[in-house]
Amino acid sequence: MLKGVIFDMDGVLIDSHPVHRKAWRMFLESVGKEVSEDDLNFILEGRRREDILRHFLGDLSVATLAEYGQRKDYFFHENFDEIKPIPGVVQFLHALEAASIPRGIATSASSFRTWKTLELLNLEKKFAIVVTGDDVRSGKPDPAMYKVASQRMNFSPIDLLAIEDAPCGVLAAKLAGIRCIGVSSNGRGDALRKAGAQFVIPNFLGLRPEELVQCSTAVNASKRNPSAAVESPITRNQ
Repeated sequence: MLKGVIFDMDGVLIDSHPVHRKAWRMFLESVGKEVSEDDLNFILEGRRREDILRHFLGDLSVATLAEYGQRKDYFFHENFDEIKPIPGVVQFLHALEAASIPRGIATSASSFRTWKTLELLNLEKKFAIVVTGDDVRSGKPDPAMYKVASQRMNFSPIDLLAIEDAPCGVLAAKLAGIRCIGVSSNGRGDALRKAGAQFVIPNFLGLRPEELVQCSTAVNASKRNPSAAVESPITRNQ
């Protein structure tokens, strides 16, 4: 039974990846670090800001991590007007609310950036719980974030559904025992399926809550009968 839906933020609620790339490039240039476009793909994997900083700059003190993180967030918010919600997601959140299905967020973003983003998009009241990268010691693909989200929503993982756009996020949800569907606005549908996404959609346009309920039912049926073929109830899957 579907009792709640947990959303990642970047790439799921908001189309922020181009702005992230720009912000990270500007920040890294400010500290004398040159990176290629391929190198910057690392930031799209749903990891915490601290993990990204260490990846590019090596071992850093807690104070330096905080300073650099604030500087990167400054570049991000300088270009925030370029960020838009993923197509159809606002309407879908309204539909979940009307269906009395609780919503949560599990994002690797910092608490400050997460709440600032939600406030700027007038979405801060749409979620029962918000778990950020500041709430856990290990980021995705570690399942800690989704375990905390499940506990705060007071639901068993099997009664929840996660929505992710990055393979490591899908894996994090799966390791926490939460079913996951992927959003492939970035064209990584195959990678999301390989990571364990049950179904993949391009966006939220026209998506109805009852389709998620049908997805949950289909997945549970497939677990009871692994040899049976499972077809997606979501007609926009890709």
